[in-house]
Amino acid sequence: MLRPYRASDEDAAIDLWQRTWQLAYPAIDFAQRRDAWRVRWREDLVPAARIMVALRGGTMIGFVTIDTGGYLDQLVVAPEEWGSDLGDTLIVKAKAMSPNGVTLLVNTDNSRAIRFYERNDFIRTHEDVNPVSGRKVYGMKWVP
Repeated sequence: MLRPYRASDEDAAIDLWQRTWQLAYPAIDFAQRRDAWRVRWREDLVPAARIMVALRGGTMIGFVTIDTGGYLDQLVVAPEEWGSDLGDTLIVKAKAMSPNGVTLLVNTDNSRAIRFYERNDFIRTHEDVNPVSGRKVYGMKWVP
């Protein structure tokens, strides 16, 4: 089930973000970054983005954030859902919320995510450095 984000979803979203990113990047201590992430979530993402959450049995299993300019900041899928169609469902929803196009940054060393976006008709537009994390990223874009 997909539905719009509610303020009461905050803890579940942050827990899912931390768990997912910790598995993707085990060398980084995401528990140490949790408080900063919560501030970013509250101050940057929630006010500026539309957020859709995916639930199964009342448990959050994914979410996607997209701002009014079509920038997709986060697409998070619970690790136990990796390989399912949930990521595709969330990206279809993001495209529907931003029908004129979607842009994003993806870490250059995240080959799994890069393949996912390319499979969903995104193209690489440039290389850059993420202004938040300082990591090397590819800019990617989907245009209908």
